Amino acid sequence: MCKQEACVVCCLTVSQVFADQNEPCWYRHGEEKEAAAATLVGGNPDKAQRGLTSHAAANKACVSCPAHTAGIHYSRLSQAVWMEDLEPEEQFLHCARNGDLLGIKKLLLSRSRQDININCKGKSKSNLGWTPLHLACYFGHRDVVEELLKAGADVNLPNSIGDTPLHKASFTGRKEVVMLLLHYDACATVINGTAQIPKDVTQNPEIRSMLEAAERTEERKLGNNLLEAAREGDLPTLTQLLSRKKPPDINCTDLLGNTPLHCAAYRGQRQCALKLLKCGASPSFNNKQGQTAFDLANDAVMKQILQSGSNRGNVRHVKKFEGALWKSSRFFGWRSYWVVLQDGVLSWYSKESDAEANVKRQGCKPLTNSTCLIRAKDNCFFTIKCFDDSVHHFKVSAQNDPEATRKAWLDALEEHSAYSTHYCSQEQGSETEDEDEVMSLGELSESLLAAENSHKKLEREMKSFMSMLKNDELFENFPSTFLQKMQEICDLSGETSSNLSVCLSLFSRQEGVRSVKLEQELEKNKILSEALQTLATEHHELEQSVVKGSSPRSPLSEDEFHDAVSDSESEPSLSGFETVASHSSEEDDDEDSVMFQSNSPSTMLDQHVDEDQNQPNGFSNHRTSLPAPMFSRNDFSIWSILRNCIGMELSKITMPVIFNEPLSFLQRLTEYMEHTYLLQQANATQDSIERMKCVAAFAVSAVASQWERTGKPFNPLLGETYELVREDLGFRLISEQVSHHPPISAFHAEGLQQDFVFHGSIYPKLKFWGKSVEAEPKGIITLELLKHKESYTWTNPTCCVHNIIVGQLWIEQYGNMEITNHRTGERCILNFKPCGLFGKELHKVEGYILDKSKKKLCSLYGKWTECMYVVEPAAFEAHKKSDKKTPEEKKNKSGGEEQEEVPSPSTDTVQMIPGSQLLWRIAPRPPNSTQMYSFTSFAMQLNELHKDMEGLIPPTDCRLRPDIRAMENGDIDHASEEKKRLEEKQRASRKNRSKSDEEWKTKSPALGPRWFQQGQNPHTRSQDWIFTGGYWERNYTQLPDIY
Repeated sequence: MCKQEACVVCCLTVSQVFADQNEPCWYRHGEEKEAAAATLVGGNPDKAQRGLTSHAAANKACVSCPAHTAGIHYSRLSQAVWMEDLEPEEQFLHCARNGDLLGIKKLLLSRSRQDININCKGKSKSNLGWTPLHLACYFGHRDVVEELLKAGADVNLPNSIGDTPLHKASFTGRKEVVMLLLHYDACATVINGTAQIPKDVTQNPEIRSMLEAAERTEERKLGNNLLEAAREGDLPTLTQLLSRKKPPDINCTDLLGNTPLHCAAYRGQRQCALKLLKCGASPSFNNKQGQTAFDLANDAVMKQILQSGSNRGNVRHVKKFEGALWKSSRFFGWRSYWVVLQDGVLSWYSKESDAEANVKRQGCKPLTNSTCLIRAKDNCFFTIKCFDDSVHHFKVSAQNDPEATRKAWLDALEEHSAYSTHYCSQEQGSETEDEDEVMSLGELSESLLAAENSHKKLEREMKSFMSMLKNDELFENFPSTFLQKMQEICDLSGETSSNLSVCLSLFSRQEGVRSVKLEQELEKNKILSEALQTLATEHHELEQSVVKGSSPRSPLSEDEFHDAVSDSESEPSLSGFETVASHSSEEDDDEDSVMFQSNSPSTMLDQHVDEDQNQPNGFSNHRTSLPAPMFSRNDFSIWSILRNCIGMELSKITMPVIFNEPLSFLQRLTEYMEHTYLLQQANATQDSIERMKCVAAFAVSAVASQWERTGKPFNPLLGETYELVREDLGFRLISEQVSHHPPISAFHAEGLQQDFVFHGSIYPKLKFWGKSVEAEPKGIITLELLKHKESYTWTNPTCCVHNIIVGQLWIEQYGNMEITNHRTGERCILNFKPCGLFGKELHKVEGYILDKSKKKLCSLYGKWTECMYVVEPAAFEAHKKSDKKTPEEKKNKSGGEEQEEVPSPSTDTVQMIPGSQLLWRIAPRPPNSTQMYSFTSFAMQLNELHKDMEGLIPPTDCRLRPDIRAMENGDIDHASEEKKRLEEKQRASRKNRSKSDEEWKTKSPALGPRWFQQGQNPHTRSQDWIFTGGYWERNYTQLPDIY
């Protein structure tokens, strides 16, 4: 039997011959073999000799076995003769395709003679664009693959459609070949022409797991390379790594928690640090020792670079996140999209290849100020609510751990939302105080001219000095190196001056380009603003014409609230998934039938209101009106001010004083305390649930005074304070403006009976969105009931003023408020509902009190403009179900009603549920409220100033602020002048502090005491401003002069 492994001529192994013929292979010797071979190749002995197998010992040839007679060897011999006529590279490709290891070895040995390119690409139809390694991997010839890799074949070379050998081996499920390629550093993240990486093309779960592990390994390797390049100052490698299509994490860490920026900082690699900061490295990132890159910097220049990067507001780089999601649309239901998160923008495409090519985008939304909500019972579902109130519903696939997949999406959405919010909140232009610190081109020219004059003077002095040396007898004794060094210094000075001139030229050209772009953008902005105003006016006129020609509608008709309707294709409200549904706001004739306890808050409130008019606070009776009524704003257009400020933070905009109300924001914060009796009632009860009800009512009542208050409070000056002592209400309060950028107001109130402490710090983020102004009161509110050793925390909802351009201004509050009792774990979750499509949900508040096991204990409902009730959850749920009328009932009911005005806060429009208990009801506003900026009685008393107060309150108190006092007295012109003067004075003070490197520090002897210090909230562990005490000692000798 023939023991030869393979026939050199036909590349057919003996085992293959036996498998086909099941016959032994007979050997022929001597002349017999020559004749047999000549017969097989057409009588050509030379070719026959090349077609024989040479056995080293027996000199035998496999030429007359049954396989030959069957034609198998004959076809292979014919093919061998055909291959002789092919180019060497085509032979190479052919052998790789058919797994001809011996043929590959022969060609590799002859490569030096025939100059064969091991990475050659096929030109025929069957192998067009494929290399030998591609072919061997696709057909699974592991030995050939290994031989090619040993010979230096490029393991990551793509073919004509972008597939690497790893793509081909993964696609055909060649596990051993995949392992071999990874061993030779094949890249598992290369994207082909259809936007797929190797793991995307395989159906084998084992291969997919191997490739995912290789991806993680490659990511760690790239991160280590980035860290090493930062340490060694290898700027080309650093740039190359950060320029990759999928760069490593710029904030990756080593074993000590150091990022590349840390490494560059402690090794003094300045160029690398600049490059990292430019690419988005975070200078505020802490290592495992809690140190930032600035802490590790060892020289002043590096610290200046890092400080500059931090001051410019560099935000950490956000990674691109993408994947397949199901998205709900109004007309098509649930459809699969390829969703991409990039640079704070959410985009969706029909397929992945469209996303990779960035074509055929189906839709997109910026994630500025967006929020995410989930369903507790559905681990696939989540919802995104955008800043324009549009809502988008998504689902992850139910396969492969949907909970983890959804969490990854939510984390990515939160990160991109923070990124987008940060950049959208940046000032669109520099403030006046910052513009003064930026050098203009003219100042640069003057500085350069002065430098050139100094250089010329230096040259003259150097020439004079050199001539003196040459004339001196000691010139010959001077070493030549000394004179040469002096000449080098002079030449270097000339080069510096020349380089500065080049820089000035570049600055000049760049400023010209920017000036042209600025003019173009200003012209575009002007055209768009005029077009927007025209459209808004036409819209309003069209609505008015529709209202006049339409039949009577319900009080809350859609034309009253046209600004609350979203233009998005998605659903305009969250009613589809929120735990609290809407209920009717129409009056109920059976309202009087509901019974209440004798000690209800209603009775307490009435007593409180009656006593409030005559109860002294230690000085005199409180006033019931302002010195002068407000000016009419009808002749002033707020749109003319705001149309150039779309997207900017409103606190950065200089507004005319006519749009203000005569109160500081510190005084507006004090209105939280109007319903302090609710806190006293909470202290009096022994049940924690009853206390939570009172606290929830207090939290809602804190925003009630904002109804119809469309005036903007004055921005407090840095260091401004306000105090209020109300013995009749049982509290005293101190507040202070503790920061100017960002504007933060801190307050601290305490009960006079030592029964509660109420404190917090508020950062009002105001944004203008074209048709509305939104105020988000960032900051934690904390309430401590000292008797029960309980602490409650919450955040206030978002306030929005609508119809800024045209129409009647109106206010709504929306968002969730979660009140947490940190001692018992009980929570109250309140939902301030947005207006909705037809205004039915306007001002509604609904929610539940939950124990720490999330069991619903009671339901709360009402309106923040009127009242709040509490009822059993079962009764509340039953009421919601019965409140859903049939379309016929709604039609019959609406047809018989007459058109009415929008209900005022004093009108009870909350339908009471049988068994409800009243928690709180708003006190009626005084009759002259509309002429007094829509103030409540409590608000009118906040700025009253008695002569006896002047010796007690500090000179920084709001009551002494001249612009507010002038506006309260009706002198608008003087108020405007004073407001401008105070702003300029504050700007000058800030510049003086920055020049002298002074800070507004706590208890600074030079700047006066401060009564709040930044620290950690003991209950939420978040940053807060904590009252340090000492204010009521009334030592005001070192206060700054801010007025």
